[in-house]
Amino acid sequence: MRCKICGITSYEDAMMAIDAGADALGFVFYEKSPRYLTPAQAKDIIKRLPPFVEKVALFVNVDAKTVNEVCFTTGATLAQIHFNADKEFYKELRVPHIKVIRAQTQNDILLYSDEYKLVDAYCESYGGAGKQLNLDWFKGVDCSKIILAGGLTPKNVKLLKSYNFYACDVSSGVEISHGKKDSTKVEEFINNAK
Repeated sequence: MRCKICGITSYEDAMMAIDAGADALGFVFYEKSPRYLTPAQAKDIIKRLPPFVEKVALFVNVDAKTVNEVCFTTGATLAQIHFNADKEFYKELRVPHIKVIRAQTQNDILLYSDEYKLVDAYCESYGGAGKQLNLDWFKGVDCSKIILAGGLTPKNVKLLKSYNFYACDVSSGVEISHGKKDSTKVEEFINNAK
């Protein structure tokens, strides 16, 4: 199972996650998040990273022009759209992207079944706030295009293996404090996921 370490705020944490085996890193461009980075800060980190690591830019409630500009400016390789956007928004995007489902019910996880998507636990603020989804919802569901997020930790990520998720996404579950990653937890999380 592939692993994304989200909420990266420093080059040191980015390289530590890559060295531990992360497939993707997440950079948060949502100003209300404690893990927020400016595009200039993200660009400074991303330009120094090695190849073959996905650099994911997370957005909340912005227009397509902003997504395009930030991704092109920073070198991000994928946009994560963490809000409900209309068809016009997606037509205007010029960068690869994934949609986020903030799941409130079991039926929500079936949305966009023909696309790769990230499924997170719903909460009023954006991001799962460490809240975990009910894994029973995924029994009998084709999870091969689902990236699961929300409340994951080095301990509980082992429970995901039997569901055949495409990937998992963690932020607070591997942190010392908001935006500062714990190298031991990151390594343990990735080892247990893979």
